[in-house]
Amino acid sequence: MGSTKYRDMRWYSEEEVQQITDDIERAVTIPVNTEIEAEHRVYDFTELKEILEASERITVSDCGCKTTYHNCKAPTEVCISINKEAERTLENDLYNVREIDIDEAIEVLKKSHEAGLVPMAYVFKGEETPGLICNCCPCCCHTLGSLVRNGIHTQILASKYIAADDSNKCTDCGICIDRCVFQARWMNEGKLVYDQTKCFGCGLCASTCPTEVISLTLRNQ
Repeated sequence: MGSTKYRDMRWYSEEEVQQITDDIERAVTIPVNTEIEAEHRVYDFTELKEILEASERITVSDCGCKTTYHNCKAPTEVCISINKEAERTLENDLYNVREIDIDEAIEVLKKSHEAGLVPMAYVFKGEETPGLICNCCPCCCHTLGSLVRNGIHTQILASKYIAADDSNKCTDCGICIDRCVFQARWMNEGKLVYDQTKCFGCGLCASTCPTEVISLTLRNQ
């Protein structure tokens, strides 16, 4: 996702962050004036593939945040809707929405993962799978950018997996640092430091580790 200097340039102002954070909290707890419980989950590629394979209808559209801000060169057509949400997006006909098959949906996921985007979605109480999955970057995405910037992503986001490192085999190359959107990795005197409490198991680090010392494991293990 770029250097530390780039990270500093891409954030919202403190005033914008506070406003966005307030909106996120309201969206999670009181959509349409009805109080419900919801989780904003981070997914890895394998989880998403299983969800898509079980879906009956899929659409893809341009990301509203990326379309508005254009803060990076990541792919724009990365928002995937499933089943009822797919039908709703087709009816609203926004952001160049179109219906796709499972093969194209998986290709969208692959391109998004290669670009370093994090798959995120709302999963509401009573539902096991999301209706909307967007592949996000903190430089454009209101939700992800403000959560990480404001230091509250550990309070709002949920995930099934977490990264596990074999520190004995790590070469301290630092490639995983740029891939870590949640800033759980950094270098200290030439050695890689990894803070598991900030990890949300998206798998962006594991897929690009040249020595394959990073793996994903269930969070409760």
